[in-house]
Amino acid sequence: MCGRRWRMCISPLDVIIPGSSSHSFSSTLFVALFARPKTAICSSCWLLFPHSHTYTWSCLFFYVPVSCLKFIMNRIVGIWIILDTFLAQLPQLLKILWRRNAEGLSLTSVLLQLYAFSCPVVYAMANNYPLFAWAERLVTLAQTAAIVFLILHYRGDTLSGMVLLLLYGAAMFLLGSFAAAAVVSMMQASSLAALITSKVLQARTNQCHGHTGQLSSLSVLLSWAGSLGVLLVSLQEAGSLFTTLSQALSASVSCVLLAQVLCCRSSAATTKTKSE
Repeated sequence: MCGRRWRMCISPLDVIIPGSSSHSFSSTLFVALFARPKTAICSSCWLLFPHSHTYTWSCLFFYVPVSCLKFIMNRIVGIWIILDTFLAQLPQLLKILWRRNAEGLSLTSVLLQLYAFSCPVVYAMANNYPLFAWAERLVTLAQTAAIVFLILHYRGDTLSGMVLLLLYGAAMFLLGSFAAAAVVSMMQASSLAALITSKVLQARTNQCHGHTGQLSSLSVLLSWAGSLGVLLVSLQEAGSLFTTLSQALSASVSCVLLAQVLCCRSSAATTKTKSE
């Protein structure tokens, strides 16, 4: 059967497909979803309907194996993690600039976030990793450092913010260039703990103030999605139990922050409706 050609109807596009019973249905769905049009392998359709030359999308999606679903979920999780890495801090930065206020944001929490995001960069610099392997972390660092400066600026302590940024830049350069391997490894290992602590401190600040202040809902949502994605990846890998539990704790605290933001938004909307 390897020399025969089969036609599959895909939306308005027809795809010419070489049929062969040796191909798996996982590869069929993968190519149909992610490869270029006009190229696909759908021999499993021939196994299901050996006397038909025309197949539709219903054939593809009715018999979806677990491996294909796992692959698609991994793609979705990867997108969540990428969005968290690139964009989680940007909505928070823009909200502070737009409102010209940093009320409700914990400075200690943001400083711990800055430390947590700095640890992978220092590790990569110390081990001479190529820039393209960790360049996206620089974007997150710049955004978080800008948030720290704006918090101090809107508290009337602009000079301290500028000095802090200069000291931070110098410390990053020295750590990345001259830090001992043991120090770099310790920083990398403590980054997750610092990130969890920063979320706990922000949640405690929200609880004490009774509101979330200028905390960005979109930033919290992206952080929650990224934490959940990392947890799902950790569950699939054969990692240590401690790391998996730490990721689960991080995702749980992110859920608490998201719940606080949603509750405060709902309360504010209810109060506005009653006042009108």
